[in-house]
Amino acid sequence: MAQYIIGIDTGGTYTDAVLLDEQTNRVLATAKEPTSHHRLALSTGKALESLLKKSGVDAKDISRLALSTTLATNAVIENKGARVAAFIIGYVKHFKLPITANVFIKGGHKITGEEEEPLDLDNIVDTIQGLKNEVDAYAVCSAMSMKDPSHEMVTEKAISMMDPKPVFCSHTISHHAGMRERTATAALHAKLMPLMQDYIAGVQTAAIKNKLECPIFLIAGNGDQVTINSAVEQAGITVASGPACTAGFGAAQGIEHALVVDVGGTTTDIAMIRDGKTVLSPDGCQVGNWQTHVEAVDMFTGGIGGDSHVLLDEKGGISLGPTRVMPLSMAKDFPDPVQWLGAEQNAKCIALIPELNSSETKDPILIELAQSGPSTISMIHQKTGLSGVPLEKHLEQLTREQLIIETGFTPTDALHVLGKISIGDAARAESGAEILAALAHMETNAFCEKIISLTEEKIENLLLDYVVHHYWGKSLTAFINTRNDHAVLGVQFDLKIPLIGIGAAARYFLPKVAEKLGTTVEFPEHCEVGNGVGAALLGK
Repeated sequence: MAQYIIGIDTGGTYTDAVLLDEQTNRVLATAKEPTSHHRLALSTGKALESLLKKSGVDAKDISRLALSTTLATNAVIENKGARVAAFIIGYVKHFKLPITANVFIKGGHKITGEEEEPLDLDNIVDTIQGLKNEVDAYAVCSAMSMKDPSHEMVTEKAISMMDPKPVFCSHTISHHAGMRERTATAALHAKLMPLMQDYIAGVQTAAIKNKLECPIFLIAGNGDQVTINSAVEQAGITVASGPACTAGFGAAQGIEHALVVDVGGTTTDIAMIRDGKTVLSPDGCQVGNWQTHVEAVDMFTGGIGGDSHVLLDEKGGISLGPTRVMPLSMAKDFPDPVQWLGAEQNAKCIALIPELNSSETKDPILIELAQSGPSTISMIHQKTGLSGVPLEKHLEQLTREQLIIETGFTPTDALHVLGKISIGDAARAESGAEILAALAHMETNAFCEKIISLTEEKIENLLLDYVVHHYWGKSLTAFINTRNDHAVLGVQFDLKIPLIGIGAAARYFLPKVAEKLGTTVEFPEHCEVGNGVGAALLGK
């Protein structure tokens, strides 16, 4: 009789698999594999195969497979995913979402359901002509479409007749007021659909390879189970999947009130436990600068993690994140950092994904990488003549399409240099640290300590911003991020509840964060694969 649940969490850095006894909730086996972004089926399959092998459990005894992923959250934070154009219809104060195009059109309805103004269809048609080669999907939001969705439906039909790409209308996704939030919710679905299609296809391939025949569900942002087919159709509901499982794991620890903090490779996710239960957001989740109507746990996500990119300018100034790169210590197939690492345009090295057949492409950057091998932005500029914004946009597109891999110095490398971890090649990390430390006019160890300190500070600031927003509904990001540099005012915050740490990197950053905030941090058993455990628990 089937008696086991598998929970899989696909993160920006690692894919974790957990086998849970359905009756006792006991974790019987765990597995961890590096996430292969260009072929998600590969890392998912390896994690599944390793898990079944370790446990000795037969695939036919698995009752269900529950999925958690931070891929959607990471895509929003790093501004990746599909290129989206949003048509915003009606009288509304103009706003800007971080997408390819925000287009404001006359039309919309009143709160009574009466037409405010006829839909400007001619403008829509003209705009589509100019956009169809620049975007991958569309979002449509019309004023009071929850009362009368006709203007959204006409716009959707016009788009489909001219450009056969996915269109997401706000009336099918959100029934709340607030044009910005409704547009963001529709745009989020459009942005994430291709990513979710790849993810689900990868999981299904891995399940077939490992002879799993059980139902497969994805944990949505509110902790509910969603069939994998629905997850593709409404990809936005997965944006807080990882944090929902983070909260689920935290709630299982028997602590009445705590902040659960998942420090991953790309992001740090925060959720709250109150009275031993997960707290849901009353207004929909916020991810970075995106406030949406997606029902989800009360959570906050920031672009800081173990694999955040360390970037130096020509004057030695240091910045950290929000983009993720492969740590130098894990990039064994790249040239030695001594050959290329430096400031600004030499801060990262770019290579083709292993499976790409370069003979079938006409892209000048891909051709150059195939001929010259891994290169920095500076090298690509010299060989192709591309530079500035066009080169940046081109590289962003190749990254979005998972055709290139980037490596650079990260907090994970700093931990290697300081002897705190040894999961990769410490010598590569040390080479990188020596180069960047010299540019920053610092001693190597002091430079690495600085990177760790910056990482801790960013996590601390995220926690404070989350708490302020949760209780007062305001964001003090600008103040919190600069409070330590103020010439006159000094501010110290204390947390009155403990932290629960999740993720492989949490043990290296959260103790100091907790100390600075005057609280404690706990690392429960299996916290390194906590989201996988959370997925399995919520998947019951």
